[in-house]
Amino acid sequence: MIELGARERKQAPPPNVVWECLTEPRRPGARPWLDLREGEVEPRIIEAVRPTLVVWSSLWPSRPRDVIRFDLREAGEGCALRWTLLTPDEAPVDALVGHYRYRLNYLINARLRYSFGQ
Repeated sequence: MIELGARERKQAPPPNVVWECLTEPRRPGARPWLDLREGEVEPRIIEAVRPTLVVWSSLWPSRPRDVIRFDLREAGEGCALRWTLLTPDEAPVDALVGHYRYRLNYLINARLRYSFGQ
């Protein structure tokens, strides 16, 4: 697997709460944070180990074999959440990789974080 991008940031809630947000973003009563755009699809859960790991399928139909890995660990009263975009294929052009990294960073380190008041 080739790493196309990664970033780690602190989240206010503990790992088990963030894990639930990643595994069931559309559950009743969930905070609305997974704001998909045109050309993006709902991710499927490929792997989940509570409360430390979630692996999503690609958000982009043009890159169906890419995966998004989320590693969670305790960090103070909250958790550290690291997303990693991985592909078994050739990396796309730099502009596209930049777009994918931007979207993941926006969804995870802006939308999800802000849903907890950070």
